[in-house]
Amino acid sequence: MPCIVMCGFPCSGKSTRTKEIKQYLEEHCKVAVTVFSDHSIGVNRNLVYADSKKEKEVRGTLKSAVQRHINKEDVVILDSLNYIKGFRYELYCITKACQTPQCTVFCDSNKDSVSAWNQDRPPEERYTQEILDALIMRFEPPNSNQRWDSPLFTVQSEDILSGQQIVDALLNRKPPPPNMATQNVSLPELSSLPPLNMATQNSVPVLMAAQKTCVPGDEIPIPGAKEKITVLRPLTLGELQRHRRQFIVYTKMHPVSDTEMLCNMFVQYLNKGLR
Repeated sequence: MPCIVMCGFPCSGKSTRTKEIKQYLEEHCKVAVTVFSDHSIGVNRNLVYADSKKEKEVRGTLKSAVQRHINKEDVVILDSLNYIKGFRYELYCITKACQTPQCTVFCDSNKDSVSAWNQDRPPEERYTQEILDALIMRFEPPNSNQRWDSPLFTVQSEDILSGQQIVDALLNRKPPPPNMATQNVSLPELSSLPPLNMATQNSVPVLMAAQKTCVPGDEIPIPGAKEKITVLRPLTLGELQRHRRQFIVYTKMHPVSDTEMLCNMFVQYLNKGLR
């Protein structure tokens, strides 16, 4: 079943609309609906949205939750700001890879209205005016001409949301066909390439261990590679594992005859991707 991406200013009514959509789908379509939101993962929004690093971590947590629960049987609704178009594109790639549709519901409200609604909230649920203004300024509105925002349903506070239109767009529409960029690589395919696995897998723990003593700009030697990895900033295990998976996918699509080159190729790949 599909993914519904809610989008809008803070306090624009996204959670209210999410409840409406959830109720409609459960009553009229008899499908299970799972909602993920800032509240569901216990986010203190004034703290998170004041720190770009924490905000990025929260987006990653929400994206991972959506990715784990998307299937062809249930509906997933992501009830968050989703104000960055690049993040909405990442969600689109996930649903496309799972061969299930996605739509965007944009709660369109103006700055004055959301500021007033924010003041009507209990003190512990309010955004500070500074955070609210900053999020409104950074907001990247969805565009129906972009495939990752389409189909787009724009609703204002006084509008009646058409649940049937959302059902038609999601349940009665074929999902976009997967392409090479969104295809998942199966484990049997990876296990058929032991040299590729070995060349990339051994590099990650070496890098993680070396970071304990190195400083930005140091060059770290990798077993089996002639070149060294230049570390310009702290690297996380998740980041390295993600680059490793991407390199494996790329190499499977562009195989090399000399497997002894794989370590050096991986080092070159990391030097470009980690800048």
